[in-house]
Amino acid sequence: MARVRLHVELLDLSQNALAVIYAACRQCYSSGFSGQIFKEGINNAKNQEEFVKQIVSSGHESPLEHVKFTFAIEGVSRTLTHQLVRHRVASYSQQSQRYVKASDFDYIIPPSIEADKEMKKIYLNTMQEIQKSYNCLLSALGEKGKKGEVANQDARFVLPQASETKIVVTMNCRELMHFFKDRCCTRAQWEIRALAEDMLKICKEKLPAVFNNSGAKCVALGYCPEGIKFTCKRYPLKEEVLGGAKYAKTKESG
Repeated sequence: MARVRLHVELLDLSQNALAVIYAACRQCYSSGFSGQIFKEGINNAKNQEEFVKQIVSSGHESPLEHVKFTFAIEGVSRTLTHQLVRHRVASYSQQSQRYVKASDFDYIIPPSIEADKEMKKIYLNTMQEIQKSYNCLLSALGEKGKKGEVANQDARFVLPQASETKIVVTMNCRELMHFFKDRCCTRAQWEIRALAEDMLKICKEKLPAVFNNSGAKCVALGYCPEGIKFTCKRYPLKEEVLGGAKYAKTKESG
């Protein structure tokens, strides 16, 4: 058993990602054939990048669905993946607690608990007790002739949400932008926010024309839509921005 940390790697990115988005975008506005547009533009990355930036900033996002990122993720809890899989337009392949025995499971510790000596002690003791119970159940099930995944599938019911899991995630660019809007926000749970921030760093590095201005909703909007109760004050409130614009427009027309 050990405390583990988040680790994210990019497994795959659609080939010629920028050129594919460019050709798909241009097809919407051209009488020509996207196959030819792709061939003609493949060696002109600068023009493609500027065009894609304009398309993204205009809100025309459907062409982004043709390009996908695949990530390998480890050092995360089942608490995180229960949230992650709520993002529907994605593909997931997660480590199974039925086929992978957890006789020495690793776990994640929330920072608020890790920072407190007494709470951390309680937490670690709980993990150890759960491990003992799990192993005892496996042994007892084995004595009744239930072994392998047959035993694992029942013993796993005592495992905590803190137990570490590994998962492969594939999302297209449009869904990634939506994911970052929700999960990079300071209101998001700390663990999935850390994951989103690491994924965003990779996306910005690999495809800046699409992701340079991605992040929490406030980044694109220029204001916080969460209201006074939940704002982190990084950006002004929606009412302050839009109310001020409305006032200025009224004053101008008057």
